[in-house]
Amino acid sequence: MAELIPQPPQLPVNRWWLALIAVLVLGLLLHLLQPILLPFVLGALIAYLGDPLVDQLERRRVNRTVGVVVVFLLLTLIVLAVLLIAVPNILQQLDALIRKLPALYQWFFEQALPWLRERLNVSAYLPQVDWSEQLADNWQSVGKITAGALKNMSASGAALVLALANLALVPVVAFYLMRDWDIVVEKILNLFPLAWQSNVSYMVKEADEVVGAFLRGQFIVMCALGTIYGFGLWMIGVQLALVLGVIAGLASIVPYLGFIVGILASAVAAYAQFQEWTMLIWVALVFGVGQLLESMVLTPVLVGDRIGLHPVAVIFALMAGGQLAGFLGVLLALPVAAVVMVFLRHAVDHYQASDIYGAD
Repeated sequence: MAELIPQPPQLPVNRWWLALIAVLVLGLLLHLLQPILLPFVLGALIAYLGDPLVDQLERRRVNRTVGVVVVFLLLTLIVLAVLLIAVPNILQQLDALIRKLPALYQWFFEQALPWLRERLNVSAYLPQVDWSEQLADNWQSVGKITAGALKNMSASGAALVLALANLALVPVVAFYLMRDWDIVVEKILNLFPLAWQSNVSYMVKEADEVVGAFLRGQFIVMCALGTIYGFGLWMIGVQLALVLGVIAGLASIVPYLGFIVGILASAVAAYAQFQEWTMLIWVALVFGVGQLLESMVLTPVLVGDRIGLHPVAVIFALMAGGQLAGFLGVLLALPVAAVVMVFLRHAVDHYQASDIYGAD
């Protein structure tokens, strides 16, 4: 009787290839669907920001849907308050800045540039501009552009309706995602192979801490710095205090960039307004206090060391996101970069613990 030859066991399909194919397909879909993704991304970001508050209310035995409604109304009131209080003042100061541009240019041309040439031996040339003629030409151009835009909007009613529909879609997406956030995350996790789920769950939790630290902590830090800088400049009498504070706060998304941009712009604005060098000391004091509060209180308490992104990596992520996907890419650049850094850290740890790294 012939001896039966045992059949070799069937090898399972390589999960890594399946994961790579899934990532490529997902990337292709995101690229193809990019024109319609903005309201969904904005809604998802709002839902992500509000989910911890909803979870806290749920732990206090508040119905999930009721908690979502409460948090949603709270976020809506905050946005309306900012729009009603801050935006008109910012627009007013922007208008004042535009009106001051000719005087600022003239001051730089007649005083700052000669000082640079004399003290620093810098040879620089700037053409002298007839601002009355330039402003008149620009106002005519602005009028033509505005008239053309209004004409196109009236002629393309479908585009206007689509834009309004996308805007109205944001709160709808945010509401439903905020209500079902935990369910959606659990279902996505269940799509991974069973052998991966524990590791993926651990890395997702770590990535959630990193992204949460950025989206919540860094956003609050930016708002706090903008408020500190703006209030401090207002206290010393700088007319463009609110605009300068907002610029410095937004630039604080990159470490130290808000401080550098803010103090330079504020020093120029303060000296052009008062024509006194002593004002530069007060400006330096305002930004020095803000920087101390950021490094000693705001960042350690609200953000900590969980993001782990180098300032150069932050700049690269923002530029790469804008290049790849425009405003949508800029919006997602840093959260995605933070998540990628988490997975890269685990990949490096896995590589250093492998035989490849330790082989002779």
